[in-house]
Amino acid sequence: TQSGVLTCEQSRGVIEMDFPVVSQEEVDFPPDLLAALGSSATYVGKTQFDYFVVMEDPEIVRTLSPDFRELKRFPARGVIVTSRSDRSDFDFISRFFAPNAGIDEDPVTGSAHCCLAPYWAKVLGKTEMTAFQASARGGVIHVRVLNGRVILGGQAVSILQGELLTAP
Repeated sequence: TQSGVLTCEQSRGVIEMDFPVVSQEEVDFPPDLLAALGSSATYVGKTQFDYFVVMEDPEIVRTLSPDFRELKRFPARGVIVTSRSDRSDFDFISRFFAPNAGIDEDPVTGSAHCCLAPYWAKVLGKTEMTAFQASARGGVIHVRVLNGRVILGGQAVSILQGELLTAP
């Protein structure tokens, strides 16, 4: 892939994928971005691809109804919105909006968790966490930060099996 070789393996009862960490840096709060999201934030960062918005209240993250037409105005692939979880079975929750990529809201986003995992690892002081992406479909993601990599684990269902053949 454009991120290099990505490997998957079955481990700990889930399928795990090994990704590079995506770093983010704090930026000034873009007022128009927060208006498009319809909420305030406690922190705004930017990765090379996306805005990264931290909110105080997980209920706000769950109930956001962004103005997708306005979000398209921002020079980014998407917007990651996150907060600490208010449920004991999850460490943090998130949502990912990417109207510039043709997806108003992605149900479960691996690439967003490559940034979310190291951020929450630092905030929470732990390297293994359970996350919930609070889209309409929703999804549980097991995350580990390990040696500059993010290991994402989740459930999967095989719907197709194939074999690549080399040309004679």
